[in-house]
Amino acid sequence: MTAARRGRMPVGWDTDLSDDYEWVPLRLPPDVTRLTASTRLSIEAEYRGWELTKVRLYTDGTRRVLLRRKKSRVHNPNAGELPEL
Repeated sequence: MTAARRGRMPVGWDTDLSDDYEWVPLRLPPDVTRLTASTRLSIEAEYRGWELTKVRLYTDGTRRVLLRRKKSRVHNPNAGELPEL
C-alpha cells in the first residue's frame, strides 16, 4: 500500500485495498475534460498496466481516480513509474 500514500484517498476507498495490487489515487483538476482524462487513462492502461478502479466527480469539476495494477514478481523496468496525469 505504499503507492496509495502518494495522494489522499476519499473516505471509504481504502477499505478494499488488496496487497496483490499496487494502488495510486490521483486528482484530476477541473480543466481536464472527460475526453482528455479518458485518453490519458487509456494510455496508462495500455502501456503501464494500470486499470481504473474508481472515479468520483466533485461539484467543482475535479475528479478523484483510483488506479490499480497487479504486482509482478518479474522485474519490470517501468514498475517504479507512476501515472503522470
